[in-house]
Amino acid sequence: MKLCVHCNTGFEISDEDRLFLDFLSPVIGGKRFPLPEPTLCPDCREQRRLAQANQLHLYKRKCGFSGKDIISNYHPSSPFKVYDQEVWYTDSWDALEFGREYDFRRPFFDQYRDLSYAVPRPSLHRGFQYDENAAYTNYAGKNKNCYLIFDSDEDWDSYFSYSLNNSKNCMDTFRVEKSELCYECIDSLNLYHAAYVQDSENCADSYFLKSCIGCRNCLYSVNLRNKTYHIWNKPASKEAYEEEVKKLESYSYIHEMENKFREFARGFPQKYLHGTHNENVFGEYVNHSKNSFSSFDSRHLWDTRYIFQAFNPLKNSMDCQECGDGEGLYECAFSGYNAFNLYFSVHCLGETSNSFYSNHCPHSSNLFGCIGLRHKKYCILNKQYSEKEYEELVPRIIEHMMSTGEWGEFFPMELSSFAYNETLAEEYFPLSKEEILKRGLKWQDDQEPDLSGVTKKIDARRLPENISDIPDDILNWAIECEESGKLFRIQKAELEFYRKMNLPIPRFHFLVRHEKRRIMRNPRKLWSRTCMKCEKDIVTSYSPERPEKVYCEECYLHAVG
Repeated sequence: MKLCVHCNTGFEISDEDRLFLDFLSPVIGGKRFPLPEPTLCPDCREQRRLAQANQLHLYKRKCGFSGKDIISNYHPSSPFKVYDQEVWYTDSWDALEFGREYDFRRPFFDQYRDLSYAVPRPSLHRGFQYDENAAYTNYAGKNKNCYLIFDSDEDWDSYFSYSLNNSKNCMDTFRVEKSELCYECIDSLNLYHAAYVQDSENCADSYFLKSCIGCRNCLYSVNLRNKTYHIWNKPASKEAYEEEVKKLESYSYIHEMENKFREFARGFPQKYLHGTHNENVFGEYVNHSKNSFSSFDSRHLWDTRYIFQAFNPLKNSMDCQECGDGEGLYECAFSGYNAFNLYFSVHCLGETSNSFYSNHCPHSSNLFGCIGLRHKKYCILNKQYSEKEYEELVPRIIEHMMSTGEWGEFFPMELSSFAYNETLAEEYFPLSKEEILKRGLKWQDDQEPDLSGVTKKIDARRLPENISDIPDDILNWAIECEESGKLFRIQKAELEFYRKMNLPIPRFHFLVRHEKRRIMRNPRKLWSRTCMKCEKDIVTSYSPERPEKVYCEECYLHAVG
């Protein structure tokens, strides 16, 4: 048992962990450098990686190269140089100009910090070359007519969503794929014209479903398989279904039924884990994977440990956050796309290999402590070396880092380019402003909203109940969120969507809605308990104190028929 140096919690380093560390240990200049055992528990390691990314907060600011107005996830007050993506990915500037000698009298992370303030960053992380009318998106690509979608690819006419993929005309969703005309749906696949649906697939023209497959024209139902016209899990006439759907045009009625349905769903058995087509997988929301331990929100994993939100196949990797299409990655975040042998690096997307402690370095190899390099190799702190010089100097640097206790550690949270409360770490490991500042981390106050063109400010609780009573002029209103008090506005395409779906205007700011969806999912934690039907031992994401009936897979499949 080890004690986490950050939170002082005890945690185990298993023999399997040690085998992985041994297997992943790099060889440089003919010398092998063992990876030390982690000093942080798995939670604190995840928190440290999450603190490196701001996905959800976008700002208006100036491009540091051209001076033109741009959209960025860097706040205007950020001390970092920020270039518009279309400039950053050109030859208009050269990151090698910021190169410097390694100083063996100073810790590595201090030198990296100095370099980080000098090298420009891209304004966003999106596939702008493939996007059309998708300027307000981030960590996303190949989208058309989309607004405020994040960690999302290949979507059309979609808004206010997270991890939405290959979908059209969707709004306010969380991890939805291959769907169309969906609203407030979570962890679902192949939906059409659906709202308030969770953990379901191949369903259409339905509302308030949980864990349903192949259903059509169903309401308030759980664990159904291939049913039509069901309400509260019982057969119903077409007329009864249509009459009940008509009531869902009222915001108050939806809110009432939301609470009622949540209580109703608790009475049905729940499968101990969410995931399909797995072999020897220990994790939650994992699909099509084999030999993966303590991994979450991922697919196509093979021989991995402690992986979170892998977006494409990942092999022989450990301690990674949002990485994919790679092999041999260790303590990396937001990296992949044909990446190999990558260590302690972040935002290295696109054929990066054999590199260490690097940031925003696509299509490069054999880098150490570099930022913003493209199509480069054999560089240290952005300074160019020959292959021979690189392989002689890097071992010396690693030995120096061993003496300072830095080798084997991911970037400290203090080195993040973003304020803690802007990052994904705030979602999964929330801290108060006082705690953030006490830890020496950055805090970012809310930016004043753009109220240009606003003709009216209204408390969300005073909005009309039905979409039919909403005037076109709402596009010029500033709406005050019921919960956070933040102001938000309705977009034209958004209003058209609500009218098409006969849904009321939301009462909460996008970030509040996003958080409400996120906490409806099971946490990234596992507990040992027994099946409530056969009493077999199971490991589940349902904590022992939760009220749901939790069944092992065999008992669950028998229960749903």
